[in-house]
Amino acid sequence: MPKAKLGTFDDLLQISEEAVRPTAIALRETVFEVDRNACEVVRLGDRAATYGVGPRKMLDGYAYILPHKGWVNLGFYQGVDLADPKELLEGTGARMRHVKIRSIDDAKRPEVRALLEAALARRKETLR
Repeated sequence: MPKAKLGTFDDLLQISEEAVRPTAIALRETVFEVDRNACEVVRLGDRAATYGVGPRKMLDGYAYILPHKGWVNLGFYQGVDLADPKELLEGTGARMRHVKIRSIDDAKRPEVRALLEAALARRKETLR
């Protein structure tokens, strides 16, 4: 099986719609404010950047940024386990959930930050 094509966040922005680039950048800033040591792996084939405690997407990752045409998904690999009092999480998968981030202001919402903090804590907990 061929390896996924890796790249940089700038590479991801280049293959994303121009209108959502500022939102993606703001979301990335929020991720690094929550976890300044986050391991960022950009998989261009997935059109996404994964953030984790190590480079493995499903085993180490706790969140991902996936730009779409009119919004950016902030996804959570263990999203079903996260408390979501503001009911921001969407999705029907077995484990994963996401939040649609439509603006820079959305990316900076305290509720989004709280989800990131909880996802990071959950991932660290599962590694013990």
